[in-house]
Amino acid sequence: MTGPIPSPNIWNDPQTYEVENLAVDREHRIEAAILAHRRIAGARLLDLGCGSGFHLARWVGLGAARVVGVEPHPPLLALARARVSRLAAPDRERIRVLPGGAESVPLPDASIDVMHARWAYFFGSGSEPGLRELDRVMAAGGVAFVVDNDLTVPSTFGSWFAAAYPAYDADATERFWSRHGWGRETVVTSWEFDDRADLEAVVRIEFPPAAADRILAHHEGRSVDYAVVLRTRAY
Repeated sequence: MTGPIPSPNIWNDPQTYEVENLAVDREHRIEAAILAHRRIAGARLLDLGCGSGFHLARWVGLGAARVVGVEPHPPLLALARARVSRLAAPDRERIRVLPGGAESVPLPDASIDVMHARWAYFFGSGSEPGLRELDRVMAAGGVAFVVDNDLTVPSTFGSWFAAAYPAYDADATERFWSRHGWGRETVVTSWEFDDRADLEAVVRIEFPPAAADRILAHHEGRSVDYAVVLRTRAY
């Protein structure tokens, strides 16, 4: 077991990451792509690396029979539990938030119909232990979804990411997922912020200071086009 992979953006500044969550994909294109593969209604859904629990209530709203959020970072686990505690009883009672990680999911074998991981753990090479755990917990007929940045097609965010993190090998990442039998599709979405200050704050939690300075010096407005990859595997 390697332990949780740190996520400096949400670990260090969950308040600003909440602003980012509210800005990402306001047209629900990622959700639509997921639903094109598998109904959420009636499903037992695992949100792996659920962070502060931003998506948990949404899955209930889409009709999931049971939602389990699993999060390894104690401060985020507490935020997720607090968020769920504020929901109305019918929704709250369908959600559990548990400590754990992708390499040790605290659930029985074959107990999950849909797994969702969004910018969490499953980044390519090194995530093999988590993939083996998915083999264990996913039920026959289930589908797992991983959302990550897509650098195989042009987008403004992708160009920022490539410039800020030149060691990232997008081709090697694609080969990894293909080798492990996962499908993929590009979803072109966006960040849409209510004001410029929010965009600037989010850029500064996502990129090193010098890169953030360059980005903000050249990018105007409150919107950013953003290509993401939706990785899928049926069980």
